[in-house]
Amino acid sequence: MSGTTRIWSPVDYARDGKQVDCLRLPISTDTSAYGWIPIPVIVLKNGDGPTALLIAGTHGDEYEGQVGLMRLSRRLKSDDLRGRVIILPSLNFPAVRAGRRVSPIDEGNLNRVYPGRAHGTATEMIAHYVTEALLPMADLVVDLHSGGRSLDYVPCALVRGGKTLAENDKMRDLLNVFGVPFAEFSDGTGGGGNTTLPAAAAHLGVPVITAELGGGATLRRAGSDLAEQGVLRLLKHVGILPSFEVPPPGPVRLMNCDSTDLFIYADSEGIFEPAVEIGEEVDEGQLAGLLHSIETPHNRPAEIIFRRRGLVACKRHLALTARGDCLYGLLEDVEPSLHLRG
Repeated sequence: MSGTTRIWSPVDYARDGKQVDCLRLPISTDTSAYGWIPIPVIVLKNGDGPTALLIAGTHGDEYEGQVGLMRLSRRLKSDDLRGRVIILPSLNFPAVRAGRRVSPIDEGNLNRVYPGRAHGTATEMIAHYVTEALLPMADLVVDLHSGGRSLDYVPCALVRGGKTLAENDKMRDLLNVFGVPFAEFSDGTGGGGNTTLPAAAAHLGVPVITAELGGGATLRRAGSDLAEQGVLRLLKHVGILPSFEVPPPGPVRLMNCDSTDLFIYADSEGIFEPAVEIGEEVDEGQLAGLLHSIETPHNRPAEIIFRRRGLVACKRHLALTARGDCLYGLLEDVEPSLHLRG
C-alpha cells in the first residue's frame, strides 16, 4: 500500500497474533514540521478466514461505539479467531480528542469526504487510507455512531439496500444478528450520499452495518453494551469467532426512512421545547413541539407538527435552535418485500 496513501503504520496486517499500535497521520504545524498524529489500531489475526473492520469515532462526540470497541479490544485474543479483526475505536482521532463532530484541524466531517484524497486535508487522508488500505481487506464493516452533541437516537442500525434479492437477504440476516431494536434499509441518497463510508464500501461489494446507539455527547451503558454484544454476534455469524459464547439478539423491527417528510426541521430560531421523546409512536398532524422566539418572547411559540406517522428515531438534544436544524427523524414500518434493492 506504500505510495497510495500518506498514512503509515508498523502494523503488519498479514501477521498472526495481536498487535496494538497506531496509524501515523502526517501533520505539519508551526511547532512540528514533520510530525504525525496517532490513530490507535488493534489487529488480531489467526490463520485464514474472513476479515472484519470495526470502526468507531468517525465523529468525535459519539461515545457508545468507542467504548464498546475498547472493551472488545481488551477482551479478544488471537486464539479466539479464525481470520482477522481490525479495530479502530477512534478513527477520526483529532475529533475524538477534541470531543467534536468534526476535526479541529480542518473542520472536516469524516463521513462526508469519502473516498478521500492521499494528499488532501487530514480528514481526507484518513478517508483515503480506509478506502485504499482497509476496505479491500474487509469482508464486513461495522461502523458505530450515535447522535453526538446535537441529537439523541434510539438504538438502531442502517444498511444500504443490495442490487439483488440475495444481497438484501444477506443484509437482513446481518441486521437480525446484530440485534438492535430498530433497523432500516437505505438507498444511500440521504445524509452524505456518495461521500460516506458505506458508499465507498459499496463500490467494493463490502457489506457495512452502521449503528446509532445513543447521543447527547454522553455515554449510555445500554448503547456501549449493544455495540460490544452486537459486534460479537456478527463476528461469530461470519465465522471469525466460531466457538465464542455470545448473548442471543433481541427482536429487530425492520423499518424505513425514505422520505424527507419523516424529518422535521426548524423554520426559525428559538428555544426548542419537544412534545415527544425518542422511541414514541406519533401520528400525522400530531404536535411535535414548540419553538420559543428569544427575540419576540411576547409572541406565541411556533407549533411544530409531524407530517407523517412513525416512530421517533432521533430528537434534537440541544434546546437553542437555529433555522434549518433537525428536530426529529422518524422511521416507518414497511413490508420486507418493499425494502430498497438498489
